[in-house]
Amino acid sequence: MRRRWLNGSVGLMTVIALAGCSAGAEAVDVKKAAQAQKGTASPVAERLRETIDRLRFEEVLDTAPPGSAQARALRAPVDKEATQSPRQRARLYAAAEPKPIVQQPQMDATIIELDRNGRPVSSGTVLMSPLYKDGVVVPVDRNLSTTSVRWRQWDDAGWYANKGQGSIDVVAGRENAPLDHMLNYPASVLKLMVNFGVLRLVDQGKIKLDDTFDYRPTSDSSVSLCGTATSKTVRQYMDESLTCSSNGASCALVKLLHEQNAIDPLNRTFQDLGLETLQLKGTNPATGGRWSNSITMGSLDTAKLLALVNGAPGRVWTAPNGKPVTSDAVLSASSRAFFMSKLRQQGFNDMLSTTNWCGGAYPAPGIPNAAPARWVGADGTVTVAGNKFGRDVRPCNAKAEVSFAHKTGWVNNTASDAGIVRALPGKGGRHYIIVVFSNLGTQYVDANRPDTPSGIYPFSYTEKFAQLGRAMDSYESRRAKRN
Repeated sequence: MRRRWLNGSVGLMTVIALAGCSAGAEAVDVKKAAQAQKGTASPVAERLRETIDRLRFEEVLDTAPPGSAQARALRAPVDKEATQSPRQRARLYAAAEPKPIVQQPQMDATIIELDRNGRPVSSGTVLMSPLYKDGVVVPVDRNLSTTSVRWRQWDDAGWYANKGQGSIDVVAGRENAPLDHMLNYPASVLKLMVNFGVLRLVDQGKIKLDDTFDYRPTSDSSVSLCGTATSKTVRQYMDESLTCSSNGASCALVKLLHEQNAIDPLNRTFQDLGLETLQLKGTNPATGGRWSNSITMGSLDTAKLLALVNGAPGRVWTAPNGKPVTSDAVLSASSRAFFMSKLRQQGFNDMLSTTNWCGGAYPAPGIPNAAPARWVGADGTVTVAGNKFGRDVRPCNAKAEVSFAHKTGWVNNTASDAGIVRALPGKGGRHYIIVVFSNLGTQYVDANRPDTPSGIYPFSYTEKFAQLGRAMDSYESRRAKRN
């Protein structure tokens, strides 16, 4: 039977709303943006846009509005993760006077629907920003690619000053693209790229998972992010990087990539695979730190990377050079299995899924996955890397419908979650990838968010992300049943 492909091109139902640009900012051509909408949106693309629009992300409150002392305290264009611990966040919120967000939030979201074997059958990518207040669906071809977006690098100050429009191009030659979007800094989701690069070295025989790597930073420029010297196996560093989002372990892996002269080849590999927005650039060879806005990830390319990690038979798409892209050629079966096992053990189920906050009135329930047993204590509460969530997750685990192999990330102006959802046996058969990047990080809160008890890990994101995850999972469950 011939496989039917439903692309993500947008239909005329999408409204392009152009926000007023500050003096000197480049204007977006509304006619060009409208031309990008020609065609019919895939059902999942249309549903994703409608759901994001309906949830009204612009209703969040800003705990660090422009010009405030809190905003000045959060200025950290490099190694932002190092200055924003849960304790620091709690102090910030205690002193804050939240104000309505000053403009439409930034969002970049993708869903790739998969068949039972993991092959993509349809996709939808949606952008929202001050330029596209109601959201716009990105036209995507059968190779899960688009030339319709001018991708720009994130700029912390520029998001306010330029109405969400960046100034540094991520992909060359897109000056005349009909859509224009500033990619969100990916925060800890960048660890997907790092661990992918390390597993490539394993497959090439250059290192082994059980090799001991002596992490010896030769500079103290990123010590607040990376910590000091450590000595662990590559396997252990990867486990800590992916399951509990250790920055120190991830710095060690980045330094390992530098020592193996593997950073430039990794970035070339992403380009060769057609993952043009995936760029691990600007990191410090001496420490593995210096994580800055030059590190970029788009939701579509991140979802495509996860499709390869998840595994699919045969050609998954065709690369820009005309060669077939296959899972087996990118990572070995054993490396993919290892990668997936770590993503399934994700400790931070608190954005698109909110199992760690099971049973309370807030936040809303998200994707219905179970919290991995390794993080659940005798009292049923989750503790990850010393961070206690304080809710009994056993009722939610008993009702879980899917596995969610994913990676989350946050800083004050980043919220990110990227993963693979698969129905548990007898739970409906859905299988899809979901990736969401937004600027609505820990700086932004819901008006109805309760105070966090002392000693408990604070809420990281607006609950609207959980509502988005639950709504799209329900949609995918119904689709699976129809098929």
